[in-house]
Amino acid sequence: MKPRDIPNLITAARILLVPPILWLLLQERYSTVLLLFLLAGASDGLDGFLAKRFGWSTYLGSILDPLADKLLLMGAIVVLGWQGNLPVWLVVLVILRDVVIVSGALSYHYLIESFEASPLFVSKLNTVVQILLVLAILFDQGVMALPAPILIGLIAGVALTTVSSGGIYVWEWGRRALSKGKQANAP
Repeated sequence: MKPRDIPNLITAARILLVPPILWLLLQERYSTVLLLFLLAGASDGLDGFLAKRFGWSTYLGSILDPLADKLLLMGAIVVLGWQGNLPVWLVVLVILRDVVIVSGALSYHYLIESFEASPLFVSKLNTVVQILLVLAILFDQGVMALPAPILIGLIAGVALTTVSSGGIYVWEWGRRALSKGKQANAP
């Protein structure tokens, strides 16, 4: 093992945390899940810091890190929706956005050209608001009830950034696809 492998090992440990976190969440052990969710967030920050600070970024890490984040966040959102802590329409919206983005990216890659994914600001904002919503619900259920307007505001924020980021991705990559198609058909 080399030092440059440390961020990937931290990310792999975060992926291994997903099943126990989801199991505990299904058992409604919200305060424990909150602690583990915070630990996962800290590990995400640590592996990112190490990769950037010491130049330990790898291709594998560029795949594993967002995968770990998506598995944890999506799993928590689905379970919280299943339990009735999130509205079903929001869970469907969040899943639908990711399905549209991944389907579009794969279609673009295989039908037009390969590309390097670069998350948009609104997409990063969407992830932050989703994380805040999950943390707020875990806190609300496991530590202390939060005022309803906080949860409603976070739900609205997730809905707004989900629709916005999904729409912008479809617009941007659709425009690029049309442009490439016109270039290919030009005399």
